[in-house]
Amino acid sequence: MAKKKKNDPVENDGGEAVAEQVEATVEDRVAELEEKLAEADENTLRVRADFQNYQRRAIVNEREAREWGAAGVLESMVTVLDHFDVALTQDPAKASAASILDGVGLIKSEMMRALTDHGVSIINPSVGDELDPGRHEAIGHQPAEGVAPGAISIVMQAGYAIGERVLRPAKVFVAPESD
Repeated sequence: MAKKKKNDPVENDGGEAVAEQVEATVEDRVAELEEKLAEADENTLRVRADFQNYQRRAIVNEREAREWGAAGVLESMVTVLDHFDVALTQDPAKASAASILDGVGLIKSEMMRALTDHGVSIINPSVGDELDPGRHEAIGHQPAEGVAPGAISIVMQAGYAIGERVLRPAKVFVAPESD
């Protein structure tokens, strides 16, 4: 049997040296984990700050895009206003009803040109067309000769769309279903 050494740390202190080593290892590991936690907390704060900055920039960009979009349309409308100003300076005593109507027609065509330049299209169905509830608003029933039941019988007001988005549906009457 081997003789135990007197200086053997396990024998001399009843395992205290091993406990101290384990404790030192645990303390090192705790310190390492605390450092990683502090680093993770710092990264989280940085990511939150970056996200808040992104949100602020997105809000500003959205507002600026709206303003720029509106500015483009409004610049086109200024020309229309100029035409109204010219029309209003005419001498009523010298203007005929026909010339006034011609002027109003020119102003309307200028306004429609400005709107179409910005992607606006007219929804103007024809009598006999099938009702499209996404683009037409049926405001009543009205029979019309040669129009199938459920089809458009009268167009009361054109509608407008920009791209696929309906700004205002066309207002129509629909031929009633036969009883």
